[in-house]
Amino acid sequence: MTLLAVAKEALERFHDVREDHDGALSFRHGEVPCALQGMELSEGLEVLSLTCVVAWDLPGDSEVPLRLAERAGQGLFGTLGAIRSEHGWDITLRYVFPAAGLGVEAMGTLLMLVVSNASQLRIELLAAHAGR
Repeated sequence: MTLLAVAKEALERFHDVREDHDGALSFRHGEVPCALQGMELSEGLEVLSLTCVVAWDLPGDSEVPLRLAERAGQGLFGTLGAIRSEHGWDITLRYVFPAAGLGVEAMGTLLMLVVSNASQLRIELLAAHAGR
């Protein structure tokens, strides 16, 4: 069973999963769209790369990077990214991990830890801006 097949089976326990034309898996955790890709970085080192789009078009104030830095210091699974565009801040959470040998249950637990953090962060960011 390939890594993506294990991941798909694990995710389907919690979400509707779509397999994209390029083999990537996409799904939503609440309001957070996510994509999962598999790759072999070098011989024998297979990894999965999970990207969650936490928020987009947040107001372009300077507090967003500070909030992200504080949140990252709390120990997330993954790396937060912030890109400022003309429409505001777009926030992503990315997590790349070696996944060979993980079974369906372990894979599901790990993936849910990451996407749950992304959803919680989305709630926090949107609440912070709604209160303004």
